[in-house]
Amino acid sequence: MDRNLALEFVRITEAAALSSARWMGRGDEKSADQAAVDAMRKAFDSVNIDGTVVIGEGERDEAPMLYIGEKVGRKGLDSPQIDIALDPLEGTTICAVGGVGAISVIAAAEKNGFLHAPDTYMDKIAVGPACKGVIDIDLTPTENIHRVAEALKKPVGDVTVVILDRSRHSELILEVRKTGARIQLIGDGDVSAAVAAGWNDTGIDMLIGIGGAPEGVISAAAMRCLGGDFQGRLKFRNEQEKERATRMGIKDLHKKFTLTELASGNVIFCATGITDGPLLAGVKILPGGRAKTQSIVMRSQTGTIRNIDAHHNFSIKPLVL
Repeated sequence: MDRNLALEFVRITEAAALSSARWMGRGDEKSADQAAVDAMRKAFDSVNIDGTVVIGEGERDEAPMLYIGEKVGRKGLDSPQIDIALDPLEGTTICAVGGVGAISVIAAAEKNGFLHAPDTYMDKIAVGPACKGVIDIDLTPTENIHRVAEALKKPVGDVTVVILDRSRHSELILEVRKTGARIQLIGDGDVSAAVAAGWNDTGIDMLIGIGGAPEGVISAAAMRCLGGDFQGRLKFRNEQEKERATRMGIKDLHKKFTLTELASGNVIFCATGITDGPLLAGVKILPGGRAKTQSIVMRSQTGTIRNIDAHHNFSIKPLVL
């Protein structure tokens, strides 16, 4: 993929973040999410790609735009075919209540580079580059934590594990506490948490537990760029989800998906902070019709990671609302 696309995608996540940030803390999840979706969809129109949304806002009958299968981009004769995995507002509730770690995110791969994950749950484990190859989702959380501690050359008591704060994780939390490891519970936003596990100075060493499968694919794309590791296994809630997965081409419903089975080939990942979090600073609304955003953009092909602090002047370039 052309490296210039990375900066084009950052402009798209910036647009979604700026629009949804206007709804931060106002208690209106629907409006915050819709603002992000509208801005992201409009911003795609300026990018010279033949893009297909493979991880998006849902099926066509569930989402009016950025739905799975939707074509995006300014398709031309020379436009590359790109698969897009996106979440205009990852952490809808976080944004609505003014919490920690909401982001706007896009992952892009060459055609057929992403697992077409159904909208179900996924059991996940994510770690950074120092622990690549040492984790195995077939092992117990205790065994994986000890492996991570050994790879990081730190006591188990210094290992920090991120887990979604859900009732389904009650036994997992008890087991992790018995190891002596530290736990950071989050209410939402496990893409941001997974990426933070691959980032050296966040203090987060691993993510484990069950979250959304589409978010798992996006997290795997980030880990491809960071040099970390990720494994996942689909967790179905009913027979209908199993049937849908089969229709989407998944033959083994119990398969352990490795990093490159979730995201393969050349991958680009970019995200813009909406609210302050461990990975990115949130949107800052400044006097005089200005704002500041912080984004990260990464490419698996080169391993390049760029942090982008952008200042926006709405009197020159109006905010898309």
